[in-house]
Amino acid sequence: MYMLKYIKRFFAAVLAASCLTNAVYAAELPKIEGEAYILTEAETGKVIAEKNADMPLPPASVTKIMTLLLIYESEAAGKIKWDDEVSVSEHAASMGGSQIFLEAGEKQTAAVLTKSIAIASANDAAVAMAEYIAGSESAFVEMMNNRAKELGMNNTTFKNACGLDTEGHKMSARDISVMSRELITKFPQITEYTTVWQDTITHKTAKGESEFGLTNTNRLIKWYNGATGLKTGSTGNAKYCLSGTAKRDNMELIAVIMACPEPKLRFKEVMKMLDYGYANYMLLNGEPVGKTVGEAAVSGGEEDSVNAVVKDKVSYLAEKGDKKLSNTVNIREGLKAPINAGDEIGEIIYAYDGKEVGKSALTAEKDIAKCGFGKNLKEIVKLWFKG
Repeated sequence: MYMLKYIKRFFAAVLAASCLTNAVYAAELPKIEGEAYILTEAETGKVIAEKNADMPLPPASVTKIMTLLLIYESEAAGKIKWDDEVSVSEHAASMGGSQIFLEAGEKQTAAVLTKSIAIASANDAAVAMAEYIAGSESAFVEMMNNRAKELGMNNTTFKNACGLDTEGHKMSARDISVMSRELITKFPQITEYTTVWQDTITHKTAKGESEFGLTNTNRLIKWYNGATGLKTGSTGNAKYCLSGTAKRDNMELIAVIMACPEPKLRFKEVMKMLDYGYANYMLLNGEPVGKTVGEAAVSGGEEDSVNAVVKDKVSYLAEKGDKKLSNTVNIREGLKAPINAGDEIGEIIYAYDGKEVGKSALTAEKDIAKCGFGKNLKEIVKLWFKG
C-alpha cells in the first residue's frame, strides 16, 4: 500500500512534466527553413513572429501582389472597368517565365487578365495590365514604388511589374506582409480568384479561338484548411517565396517566407507558421460599429438626449485564454443643441488585462435641433404649474 502511493505520485509527476513540456512547446514557433519570414494578423497588423523581416531580397512573382493592388485601386477609382478590352503589346507578349502565352495584338478583358495574374501568376498578363493602366511598364513601376512609399515599405525597390530577376528588384518580408494586408483588407474580393484551383480562359487571335487552362500556383489552397491565398514566387535568384493567407474563426493571418530552398518546403513552412498563430492567438473585438452604448443629455434641444454610438471598429490580438476586452464609456456633459448626427460626443476606451489597448469615438446617432417656440411654451407651462 505504501509502495502503491509512491508509484501514483511518480506517474502524476511524469504526467505533470509532460503537460508542462507540451505547454512550452506550443508557445514556441518551430524552426522555419528560409532566409526571412514574418507572421502577422491582418486586422490589427500585429507581428506574431519574424526573422530577418527587414532584409531586402528578390521577391520573384510575389511582386504581383502590388500589381494586383494597383489594378484593384484603379478599378475602384473608376480609371478602368473589368470589361475593358486590353490590347496586348509585343513587349507584354515577350515575357518569359510563368505566362498564359498571350500574342501581340490579342485582346482580353481586364477581368480575364487579372484572373490570370491571381491564379496562374502570368507575367504577360501582369505587364499587359501595367501598360493599360499607366501607358508603359516603366510608368507603372513608378506607380508601384510610389505606392510602396505611401505604405511605409522602406526596404522595397520595384524594377518591373511581374517579378522576373532584375538587378536591384528587391523587397523585405515585412514589406510583402504590408502590401498583402492592404490588398486583402481593402479588396477582400481578390479571394474570388486566389482561392480558385483551376479555371480556363479563351484566346482569341487571328488563328481563331482556343481554350487555355489556368492552374493555381499556390498549393496552400489545396493543403490548408481556411487558406485564402495569396501569391507564390520563384526564380533562380529568389529561390522559393510565398505570401500565404488563411482565415479561421474570423481571424486572418498572413505568413510570408522568402528564399526557401525547396518549392514544396515553402508551403510546409508557411503552414507551420499559420498553425502556430491559430493555436496560440485569438482576435478580440470591441463593440460593433453603430452600437448604442450610452445616452448623452442635451440642453436646449427638441429632444432632451441623444444616443451615443460606436464610430470605429477596435480589435486586439491576444494570446489564447479566457480574458476579454473590458471597456469604459465616457460621454461628454453639457452638450447643447443643435447636435448633428455623427458629431463626436464621447469615447469608449478598451482595456485588456488592465492595460489600454484601443479606443473609438462615440458619435450622435441623429440630429437634435434647437427647441422651437412650441417646446419652450410647454416648458414654461410645466414650470408655472410646478410653481
